[in-house]
Amino acid sequence: MEHPISVWPIIGLGLIHLLGSRLAFLGGLPRSIWLSGAGGASVAYVFLHLFPELGAGQQHIEEVHGTMGFLQHHVYLMALVGLAVFYGLERVAIVSRREKRVKGMEDKPAEGIFWVHIGSFAIYNGLIGYILYQREQGPLQEMLLFSVAMALHFIINDYGLQEHHRNIYRHFGRWILVAALLLGWGLGFVVELPASVVILLMAFVGGGVVLNVLKEELPEERESRYWAFALGAGAYSILLLSL
Repeated sequence: MEHPISVWPIIGLGLIHLLGSRLAFLGGLPRSIWLSGAGGASVAYVFLHLFPELGAGQQHIEEVHGTMGFLQHHVYLMALVGLAVFYGLERVAIVSRREKRVKGMEDKPAEGIFWVHIGSFAIYNGLIGYILYQREQGPLQEMLLFSVAMALHFIINDYGLQEHHRNIYRHFGRWILVAALLLGWGLGFVVELPASVVILLMAFVGGGVVLNVLKEELPEERESRYWAFALGAGAYSILLLSL
């Protein structure tokens, strides 16, 4: 039996989580130029490729299901929900770390916050795995562009989660994320969701990508490299626009 071509990207995405803790050059201040560049590239993919695709998907949903008042632009509403969910998760983790520092405890969120955080990212990874499998039904180029953008995005996510949760992420969290990614991809073999649902899931992921990149780049204490972010965004934009 021939293996689906997406097996190679899914393995690569899983390895990013498993090997991310060994990329010591990404740590420290000022922020690594590689992290900033990866953030710029993944955001460029969302704005120049994913969001226009969602615009076409919005038309499909309206043709199939019609419109309902404030849900007339529900694809973009889902993108906003994705952004808001991950902003909320980040705030919960930051507040928990601050409270523990005030009490003189270790600078990391409470264990309960870790499970909420990692559970949410597991669902996120599962959605990305499922979408990756669904990309097999389209042009190979589309799947490769999505895979590269998500790989760069996973590097950023992995670094941020390690910074928050430290050893518990390295011992448990990364394995959960890999398992969720593979589970989502595997579900693609047995569950075929309606096109409108897949479009909404992509919108949620798109909103999550934007927030998860910007939350790492914007805080002043990160000492981010704007030029590296702009270079990453510009280079990937040129690639996307040239294809």
